[in-house]
Amino acid sequence: MDNGCTTCHSGVAIGGQLMQKLGLYGEYSKFTNSQKVDMGLYERTKKEGDQFLFKVANLRNIEKTYPYFHDGSVASLKETIKIMGKLQVNKDISDADANDIEAFLKTLTADVKYK
Repeated sequence: MDNGCTTCHSGVAIGGQLMQKLGLYGEYSKFTNSQKVDMGLYERTKKEGDQFLFKVANLRNIEKTYPYFHDGSVASLKETIKIMGKLQVNKDISDADANDIEAFLKTLTADVKYK
């Protein structure tokens, strides 16, 4: 909570309910080294205000859904945490905090049961 994650990642699924701009404090592709820059919802609507809007990730089972970001450009959960801190809240998340956040996120992992 101290790092601002709950601004977007909230609710039962801890996210997945909002569309938000990826890269409030920088171009995401420069942080993720994405090969192709995806313009997000803009690709469909062509509305300027929809540039870089993406669905906020659901954090349940996030440990199992790598690689991360909409384009699979980052393999490490810890690196993803640090990138999101910088891109979304302009905060350099320390290694210690990133380790703690990663440990918390791993507690959200469960076996998927099919009926």
